[in-house]
Amino acid sequence: MQPHQPSFLRTLFFSALLLLACARAEAQLTIDIVGVGAQQIPVVTSEFVGEAKNAELLSSVIQANLARSGVIKNVPNAGLPRTAEATAEGYAAYATRNADAAVVGSVTPSANGQFQVTFRLLDVPKRTQLAGLVYNVSAAEMRATAHRISDVIYEKLTGDRGVFSTRLAYVSKTGPRFQLIVADSDGVNAISIVSSNEPIISPAWAPDGVRLAYVSFENRKPSIYVQNVSTGTRQLLVNARGNQSAPAWSPDGRSIVFASSQAGGTQLFIVGADGTGSRRLTTNANVIDTAPNWASDGKIYFMSDRGGSPQVYRIDPNGGNAERVTFEGGENANPKVAADGKSMVFVKREGSRYALAIQDFASRQVQVLTQGPVDESPSFAPNGKLIVYASIYNGRGVLAAVSADGRVKQRLASSGADVREPAWGPLPR
Repeated sequence: MQPHQPSFLRTLFFSALLLLACARAEAQLTIDIVGVGAQQIPVVTSEFVGEAKNAELLSSVIQANLARSGVIKNVPNAGLPRTAEATAEGYAAYATRNADAAVVGSVTPSANGQFQVTFRLLDVPKRTQLAGLVYNVSAAEMRATAHRISDVIYEKLTGDRGVFSTRLAYVSKTGPRFQLIVADSDGVNAISIVSSNEPIISPAWAPDGVRLAYVSFENRKPSIYVQNVSTGTRQLLVNARGNQSAPAWSPDGRSIVFASSQAGGTQLFIVGADGTGSRRLTTNANVIDTAPNWASDGKIYFMSDRGGSPQVYRIDPNGGNAERVTFEGGENANPKVAADGKSMVFVKREGSRYALAIQDFASRQVQVLTQGPVDESPSFAPNGKLIVYASIYNGRGVLAAVSADGRVKQRLASSGADVREPAWGPLPR
């Protein structure tokens, strides 16, 4: 941090460290739904035939996923016929519960310890099948299969890609140890991939969903590392004087833009993902340029105080003049652009509150999505429908999620712990 840094930037940076400092428990997330969409699709998910005997309860995982979407309402399934087929009896039972769609399926043991999982998505009013698939999986893959089924259901009913098979990265602190954790999108299967006595911040997923860039203070100054989540191998990205921070990947995964004080002030630099070919992007040493985000159209969005107060700008990765993007309000920071390139979420200061706001690029309209008091570190889901961010609840740090229209709201808490710095991973390939 530079001595002339505006209070807005200092507040956002140090609030994360202060909240992490009071964690006392493991960071397995639990998700509470605190707001839903104005209109929800009623769906009934029957217990899968054979699931209780042979595997994890797929139907329960599917129901939890659909509920988290905020746009699908689970219809009670008690007393429904146990079937994996579309039957007249079933359609009649689903209709009496006013379900628009029904999910049925089965789990059957097959050779070599594998299981065959089948499912059907049924249109109840039309009495037709919307989707039907068969998976051959191991017991260890059963939960992931439930997420894949949930993705199919969500896409068929809403027209948007499901994100239940994606992963989250976030930072937690237990006792003196900071941890960088990767978990499924529902908070389950949390695994610590980095542990340190010094702070860890700013995780950022590569487009391949395998590599994570992040900032570690382990050598008594912030430096950027890139780590393979699968193998655990990692490298120091830039070996330069000063502080390196805020990494963000290019859309092709070949380069990383980051903030650095190596040339004086805080400016943006670009380096190859292997650590070679570092070059300076912004050149005004009298201002702070930081928090870059590389959008799918190739432009780099970032936060700068070059106009006197923190605002969002964008610049071509080959250089040139930066264009100001935000004009409403005195202080706007930490931009993240949706995958479709049509909108941007950012942190907006309103009085003493820091809230998330979304700006539509075509209309330039800005909508405030959250209420603060300190909401920060936004990260879009890869389908652009939800945004995960860091917040405060009952005096401690939690993760939260809000839909791009502000109606669907979730709270992702860890019992007794503070969790911060979320990053939503890409769709699986």
